[in-house]
Amino acid sequence: MNEYLDILQKWLQKDQSIAITRVVKTWGSSPRPVGSVMLVSQEGKMAGSVSGGCVEGAVVKQAKRALVENTSMKLDYGVNDEEAWSVGLSCGGSIQVFLQPVTFSEGSVWSQLLDNIQKNKASTLISSLEDGNSTNTLLGEDGHIWGDKLPEEVLAEAKDAYAKRTHKTVKYNDKYYFIQIFPRKSLLLIIGAAHITVDLVSLGQQFGFETVVIDPRGYFAENTTFPDPPSQLLQNYPSEVLNQFPLDAYTFCAILSHDPKIDDNALEILLPSEIGYIGTLGSRKTHAKRINRLLEKGIDQSLIDQIHAPIGVAINAKSAKEIALSIMSQIIEVKNQFSRR
Repeated sequence: MNEYLDILQKWLQKDQSIAITRVVKTWGSSPRPVGSVMLVSQEGKMAGSVSGGCVEGAVVKQAKRALVENTSMKLDYGVNDEEAWSVGLSCGGSIQVFLQPVTFSEGSVWSQLLDNIQKNKASTLISSLEDGNSTNTLLGEDGHIWGDKLPEEVLAEAKDAYAKRTHKTVKYNDKYYFIQIFPRKSLLLIIGAAHITVDLVSLGQQFGFETVVIDPRGYFAENTTFPDPPSQLLQNYPSEVLNQFPLDAYTFCAILSHDPKIDDNALEILLPSEIGYIGTLGSRKTHAKRINRLLEKGIDQSLIDQIHAPIGVAINAKSAKEIALSIMSQIIEVKNQFSRR
């Protein structure tokens, strides 16, 4: 939704009625994943995509009708749907989308969702998948709830979905609910102000991460030049500051200092946490020594096995830029798996 905020604000300033369409289910090789969003204004303008261009025209027609009739609806497009073929969904997959008219009036669930996104606060939106009148509930990162009351079982499913970075449909008492995650901005923690760190910070910011560099070594922290400065540069041991950050599924950490005192200090905090990714720089021989040190400190092997080492995707990287690219690629791969470590 972040990429559509400017367009949405322009529509709202013109008092445009707006419908939101979301992919809630897919079969086969669908062109867009569950959770994909498309916004449609009453003028028929659209932002986003639910199929990469295959069925958008048909969806816009339905959105205009939904706005006039003020009704929500489920729409199916796919191999067995003649309309889908007529508009070009020939990829061999099928999708179900849920279309709703939405209001951003003050105090509404949608207004609160928009406010949370703008303030970089995580939200979980739960919508009943009903033709006609759908209910909507918003769950904030602090547990606050806006909108319609939900059974505790459905709220528990929503919390589980957030922890696992996954959108999903659940059924309770013969009623279906779509749970969609609107996470805060992903956080990239980098331990060590190494040469690779400079390029990794730049890549992280290009891909929408908040970047934090932690290095207690004043010389490195003070003398490393960042063309794209990180959000924060902290001259502390990791154990002194890591607990200030949300070590959850939306946080990723690259450990690059090459100093066991610093690296191990970070790992002792990170390994028992719920962080989404941990990668460590160094050869297999270096990592074997690291494993022995951690085992001697009483850290369980199952936790140690979660470390990505050697860090990065194997692209035969040589330069600092190439190593940073391999690390960023692995982080994105893990992030987009939509499942916790």
